[in-house]
Amino acid sequence: MNNTYVYIAVMFITSYLVRVLPLTVFRRPIQSRFVRSFLYYVPYVTLSLMTFPAIVEATRSPLAGALALAAGIAAAWLGAGLLPVAVICCAVVLIAEGLMI
Repeated sequence: MNNTYVYIAVMFITSYLVRVLPLTVFRRPIQSRFVRSFLYYVPYVTLSLMTFPAIVEATRSPLAGALALAAGIAAAWLGAGLLPVAVICCAVVLIAEGLMI
């Protein structure tokens, strides 16, 4: 039971520092183009790192997930919106898993 309180305290401190530390350290606007560019891409990288394993592991076969990922990237590259890309990926998984039975 005591470990639960320690875990909650560590999570609270970590979350608090992540939100408060930038406000206390960076008082002026960031002038460095490199740092601003790095901070601009952090949300995209984080989303990609959370999404990619879920895409491959959410299907019965990792191959079906990889095919859906490739189809989704191709559709997005060609200018398809979020809903068409999602529908295309779902269709690719459905077809790929239907053929692999």
